[in-house]
Amino acid sequence: MRKDLKITIKNEEEIALMRQAGKYLGQVYEEISQVIRPGMSTLELNDIGEDLIRQKGCIPECIDYEGFSAAFCISVNNQVVHGIPHKDHFLDEGDIVSVDTVLSYKGYMADAARTYPVGHVIEPFMQFIEDTRKAFYEGVKFAKAGNVVNDISKAIGAYAKAHHYGVVRELGGHGIGKGMHEDPFVPNYNRIFYKGPVLKQGMAICIEPMLNYGKRQVDFLEDGWTVITRDDSFSCHYENTVLITEGEPEILTLEPHA
Repeated sequence: MRKDLKITIKNEEEIALMRQAGKYLGQVYEEISQVIRPGMSTLELNDIGEDLIRQKGCIPECIDYEGFSAAFCISVNNQVVHGIPHKDHFLDEGDIVSVDTVLSYKGYMADAARTYPVGHVIEPFMQFIEDTRKAFYEGVKFAKAGNVVNDISKAIGAYAKAHHYGVVRELGGHGIGKGMHEDPFVPNYNRIFYKGPVLKQGMAICIEPMLNYGKRQVDFLEDGWTVITRDDSFSCHYENTVLITEGEPEILTLEPHA
């Protein structure tokens, strides 16, 4: 348990910049959702997304982050997160693809992820995508000043357990602002012995359920990035940047027509 957490409280000027960053990222995802199709490569999808980010005057922050080579993490089927786009990895009918990125606007960041169906996807996996989104919304209900981080984590974990999904424990959400990954860590399961810090107005956090259709265990590939399910089951990811306010939480990265 860390005792040296460095949690930043954003002022009104910083919040305004994060709102704009989040607005742009929501627009990017709305546009990306319209182009995903069977037969396209994950690199093509990445390049389209990078162009959209730059057209809005933003910076794709994943490029060169700790050596990552692309603007987006693109993870297909049994890949949980951090899939590296490649010109020879093509999307097939029936796949599910998770798309995750961070952009910055005038030095302030927004982070979000979505899982999309590729063409016709069978109903259990369509429901899985929707349930992962719903798990986020179960968690965000508790993203209020005065609650603790574990209130969010517990709600996500309980929803996933009720729907018989595996909850990835090795990865989770985080704070965000000028840095891509700030304190606090936001797990997706109930931590019995550590409840996490108290949420305060002006904090910005990323809440991001990562759920497996099978068991929770994952493996890390030798490329240093890609995380896969150990049992080869499909995985889903849904994430938004969330501002803690004096009242209800404010989700900064929603698509304009969500």
